[in-house]
Amino acid sequence: MTIDRTRLSGLLPPGSRVLCAVSGGADSMCLLHLLWSRREELGLEVLAAHYEHGLRGEEALRDAAFVEGWCRERGIPCAVEHGDVAAQAARTRRGLEETARELRYAFLERTADRLGCDKIATAHNADDNAETLLLHLVRGSGAAGLGGIPPARGRIVRPLLELSREEIEAYLAENGVAHVEDSSNASDAYSRNLLRHQVLPVLRQLNPRFAAAALRTAELLRQDEACLSALAEDFIRSRFDGESLPAPTLGALPFSVASRAVRKLCPRSLSREQVDAVLALTEGTEPAWADLPGLRVRRERGRLYFVPEAPLPVLPERTLTPGESLELPELGLRLRAEPAVYREEINDLFKTYCFKIDTIYGKIICAARRPGDSLRPQGRGCTKSLKKLFAEAGLTREQRASRLVFRDEKGVLAVQGLAIDERAAPSLGDRVLRITAEKIEGERET
Repeated sequence: MTIDRTRLSGLLPPGSRVLCAVSGGADSMCLLHLLWSRREELGLEVLAAHYEHGLRGEEALRDAAFVEGWCRERGIPCAVEHGDVAAQAARTRRGLEETARELRYAFLERTADRLGCDKIATAHNADDNAETLLLHLVRGSGAAGLGGIPPARGRIVRPLLELSREEIEAYLAENGVAHVEDSSNASDAYSRNLLRHQVLPVLRQLNPRFAAAALRTAELLRQDEACLSALAEDFIRSRFDGESLPAPTLGALPFSVASRAVRKLCPRSLSREQVDAVLALTEGTEPAWADLPGLRVRRERGRLYFVPEAPLPVLPERTLTPGESLELPELGLRLRAEPAVYREEINDLFKTYCFKIDTIYGKIICAARRPGDSLRPQGRGCTKSLKKLFAEAGLTREQRASRLVFRDEKGVLAVQGLAIDERAAPSLGDRVLRITAEKIEGERET
């Protein structure tokens, strides 16, 4: 196998100090041997880094020892770190593959900083690129995802991206380079392995050079993405005043440009549905809005305002004591609770709440919603989570955070303006705790 020196020089200019990501597998050992054996020719200083994920027990420790030993025999500086991917995934409630990738790249960036490396080389190859393209296709990605793995991003470079796995294995055999096998690569429990074992062999029957074809397709899509992204950036530069832009002008753009402009103006990634919700605001004139992650987009007087998400109001927990008043300055309310006998009254869920005393457990707490809260709304015959109840009422993020919830030690008793739990709902003649709410003069409306 040969690799074009011009390509290597383009990714790794002479004088580069390169941190090579090495798992010990075939691909990464090919990369490390290639760069180390040609270091003088290319004018490189080569270092290695290995991240042990803590997922495969003794086998993973064997891999780390193999990489360390191989590097030690050749005088290659090698950094090794042992992580706990499973624990981090559990803490963040994210998948193992995603968590492993994040921790591994964080280690590489951190190590490159510590060792003064200006480049990080990873061993992604043409087959990896084909698998990535297919994974993104299955998930319904646009051109950005279907662009596959880029040859370079920041200081990360991928010198083997144009080589197939078959060519890499041939290089190892020709040069007598040892490597280790990761037993998890044989399992179809991972999406990438399933594609590698079940899908790619079929595609190679249709086109033996499918990986090379996918590489060309990805490159074309990256070029298209760069062009459309540049058009979106030009639009933002010319029309966005730092806070808003003209709604009709955004709506008149081709979807491929308008959608990219919306994504660039949002601080977090968006779904297709969220992009569509913003673009729907370009039609019509009456005030309207769409809530996105970290952002509210508001239509006013023909313009769309992209307003960063304000901190949610804080509604601390307070105890309501019968016979005493309780002020909630955040809501501009004063509450008072008094024992009474229930007559033909109506629970006005903004001003008056009557809870059957015999069903109250312990003290009554006034606060905001807690995660997982639910109740059985009187007269509806079902249990509802407060999350669903708020969604049905069309409450905004801010309104949900400031909506008053009454609870006792057993659970939710009532939600301001929306529902009372059927266990606390009184009948005629029942002894009740009547809670009245009045506005505090000078405070905001509820």
